[in-house]
Amino acid sequence: MQFLRDFLDAQHKHFVGDGKLKKLYPLYEAADTFLYTPGENTKGSVHIRDGIDLKRTMITVAMALGPCIMMALYNTGFQAQTALAGMGVAEVAGWRGSLFHALGFGVDAGNILSCFLLGALYFLPVFLVTNLVGGFWEAIFASVRGHEINEGFLVTGILFPLILPPTIPLWQVAVGISFGVVIGKEIFGGTGKNFLNPALTARAFLFFAYPAEISGDAVWIAADGFTGATLLGQAALEGVGSFNYTWMQAFLGLIPGSMGETSALACLFGAGYLILTGIGSWRIMLSMTLSTVFFAFVMNMVGSDTNPMFAVTPAWHLVLGGFAFGTVFMATDPVSASMTQLGQYFYGALIGLMVILVRVVNPAFPEGVMLAILFGNVFAPLIDYFVMNANIARRKLRYAKR
Repeated sequence: MQFLRDFLDAQHKHFVGDGKLKKLYPLYEAADTFLYTPGENTKGSVHIRDGIDLKRTMITVAMALGPCIMMALYNTGFQAQTALAGMGVAEVAGWRGSLFHALGFGVDAGNILSCFLLGALYFLPVFLVTNLVGGFWEAIFASVRGHEINEGFLVTGILFPLILPPTIPLWQVAVGISFGVVIGKEIFGGTGKNFLNPALTARAFLFFAYPAEISGDAVWIAADGFTGATLLGQAALEGVGSFNYTWMQAFLGLIPGSMGETSALACLFGAGYLILTGIGSWRIMLSMTLSTVFFAFVMNMVGSDTNPMFAVTPAWHLVLGGFAFGTVFMATDPVSASMTQLGQYFYGALIGLMVILVRVVNPAFPEGVMLAILFGNVFAPLIDYFVMNANIARRKLRYAKR
């Protein structure tokens, strides 16, 4: 690849100094550092050196999302073909169906390869639109501000498609990610200065702007003519006893839902990797889980004659909706989460409480993880403020005694 290295070096002069393309330097720098490590090294004894930087952090999170991506591809195709077979339909509709059948595949939920292929035909367009449109806004703001394109969007560009239904219109994907990047992050200064998770901000915008496509209480299955209720929506109406799925199926992720959120098992693999690498906060994951379990148990004890959600057990809450995905990948976002170690316990516990309150007390909106995490994002700076002030006060008392 030496020829590519030589080519990039030859173009460098056009993007710096008085070069004709100096306004496009962020694009050149992004391509250069994506393919190769930076050629400049910090020198001097006043700098802290570490083996981790923002790019490595984001790549680590992207790798942790691998199991969820694979499950998104498989389960999207599996759910679609299962629904089609149940309706007696032998062909997938639309351009996806034409390509799917042209490659020699038919409706067969038992064929693992066909499930992956059909799932990819739904996931990849959403992924491409997210990254093209979101990357466009990142490049625009970087060029105007005259700084490098930040690697923070690498993770947002993966997270956002995973929390969307497979049949969402692509123009809504473009509008949603535009809102998330511009309003949720860039107007506050870009990566590191946003107080809300950009991917969740984008999804929240779509939820309130286009509730028909992303309301959370309708089945999101890529099969024309198939309607029904999600497990959370079904639980709100009839209770968990009406489920056609077992707890183990929900744990594995073989249920309808957002493309990458259904598998708690895939999220556990990601959680393990993030904790081992020190990127994800185990304190947030633990406190959020324990808080959810505790308050779900409290709701079980309180009970209700009119609201079946009060009877949903803690074990079911952990595998339904986007709880596992939100706990591992959204609540632990290092930018929008609490930064102090003690504060992370309070932050996670607050989100867990809000998840149960929204899911159970407000059955009209059975999925509460998204809003709960955004609520926690807003309070994270306040939590850290009180924790740090308490530490300062404690140190003042300690040194005053000397």
